[in-house]
Amino acid sequence: MKAQDISREKSAELFEKAKKYFPGGVNSPVRAFKSVYGTPLFIEKGDKAHLWDADGNEFIDFCCSWGPLILGHNHPAIREAVQAQLGKGLSFGAPTLLENELAELILSNNKYIEKIRFVSSGTEAVMSAIRLARGYTKRDKIVKFEGCYHGHSDSLLVKAGSGLVTFGETSSAGVPKAFADETIVISLNDKKALEQVFVDFKDQIAAVIIEGVPANNGLLIQDKEYIHFLREITKAHGTLLIFDEVITGFRLGFEGAAKYYDIQPDIITYGKIIGGGMPVGAYGASAEIMSNISPDGAVYQAGTLSGNPVAMAAGIAALQVLAQPGFYEKLEKTTQQFVEEIRSFVTEKNYEVKIFTVGSIFWFAFTAQEKIQSAEQIDPASMEKYKVMHRELLNRGIYFGPSGYEVGFISAAHTEEDLNKAVTAIKEALMVTFEG
Repeated sequence: MKAQDISREKSAELFEKAKKYFPGGVNSPVRAFKSVYGTPLFIEKGDKAHLWDADGNEFIDFCCSWGPLILGHNHPAIREAVQAQLGKGLSFGAPTLLENELAELILSNNKYIEKIRFVSSGTEAVMSAIRLARGYTKRDKIVKFEGCYHGHSDSLLVKAGSGLVTFGETSSAGVPKAFADETIVISLNDKKALEQVFVDFKDQIAAVIIEGVPANNGLLIQDKEYIHFLREITKAHGTLLIFDEVITGFRLGFEGAAKYYDIQPDIITYGKIIGGGMPVGAYGASAEIMSNISPDGAVYQAGTLSGNPVAMAAGIAALQVLAQPGFYEKLEKTTQQFVEEIRSFVTEKNYEVKIFTVGSIFWFAFTAQEKIQSAEQIDPASMEKYKVMHRELLNRGIYFGPSGYEVGFISAAHTEEDLNKAVTAIKEALMVTFEG
């Protein structure tokens, strides 16, 4: 049975006003709710696993600020660390002890990187990693995969063209074709395409970049054998392998997808999770590769807010919790129990939906396929079902990301009561989606 629509009156008013100030009324495109029903929700506050909007509606949050809030909203240790730093200053543009402490916490618990550089976002981390790879190898071309998103820098804001191996085509106005021509786009999980790349562009490829587990265009979990093939072929051709772990870093485990796949990337990028959700990112590599970064080397990268003390304080508080023994094992077990209960219901009802999961990340795909490992395998028409499900979930107090291509996240703040309520709501929403 369809749920009664929640009130969005105040959110709708705020959205109309926002349209006067911002393009599309938002400061990041997916927030505009273009892929789902209704107007965007304007959020007023969050606590633990819950959100409240401007109309007073309460939701159990499975978006978690697009992943970084692995400890939920308003975590006491993070809040207290931030409040303590606020009394000392917001920004200095100079080194602080906090940078050392967060770096030591990360590096002493992550064997895959030896040195790190803090920046202000995941996009900036990836942009810097690409520049480092080009500077280190003295090559220009980058290989990326269709369905992997690496932020909105010009070199990576490209889509696939036609054919087995293609130069990227700009997927945004304002990206010069010459920039996109330095990016080669191929399908995920296609060994032949990658082998052909290294034939066609011998000694020209600086780096191959892949999300640790592709999770920006569905959850496209790659086989371990394929990821190890990437490592072998890049090493054989003197090309760097970059793991974009903005989503998977410190989410799958403290050592992220590198540990999950037992692989040593050349450069790894991280996002806001290392700052407890604050605006921060980082990239890291071996000491030898990182020695190419200014002021030690010729690859320039800088930022006034890099290592911002408030973000560093939040990050230390957050990662101290994540580093505790058993944290990730417990979170993954919780996620599996949550997903399995829904899977059992789906099987019983014979609904055409699959739930893919890795660590504490999950994704609903309206498909009969047992595996989806490339963007081309996702049926765009299936997103109409997600729109119905999303509306029904909002009306039942459950907040998922406003696009069927987005993944969901379980946080340590989700209680058994939260998850039981969500399971019931998801079952009801699926019934409406498939049966009306």
